[in-house]
Amino acid sequence: MNNRTPCVARGRHRSGVRRCGRSQQGVSLLEVMISVLILGIGLLGIAAMQALALRGGQGSLESSQAVMQTTSIVEAMRANRVNAASYAMNMTCTAGSGGSLAQNDLAAWITALKNTMGTAEDTSTCGRIEALGNGRYRVTVQWDDQRAGGGSARQVATEVRI
Repeated sequence: MNNRTPCVARGRHRSGVRRCGRSQQGVSLLEVMISVLILGIGLLGIAAMQALALRGGQGSLESSQAVMQTTSIVEAMRANRVNAASYAMNMTCTAGSGGSLAQNDLAAWITALKNTMGTAEDTSTCGRIEALGNGRYRVTVQWDDQRAGGGSARQVATEVRI
């Protein structure tokens, strides 16, 4: 017994012979494998883009944190405008012990930098405040950017007038 469906005439050819179209009864294994391969390559591309977006987001977060921490020390300097020159310091990666108001502010600033940009034991997160004269200062924050896929060190420098 033949389980095939009968051929239905689709029209006549020039020679007058009736032609029948092949009816497709399923999807071959080769077609399924090719589809799975194309889908797999597409999903790998999406995963790579997701990883790149996460690294970019981490770098953006760290830059934003650096700018916010820069703003915090600048506001502390403005609050202590009379002694603003005493905030100048070289690139420092460890929080000082404190003492005067400026030293306490600087110690708190370095500690906050380390807590927001990395960890308290982090040795790559540092800060510097340079006196440029005429009430102008440059505040620089440096940190390790390898977690975000960048180079070993990254800096954000902000110039302000107190």
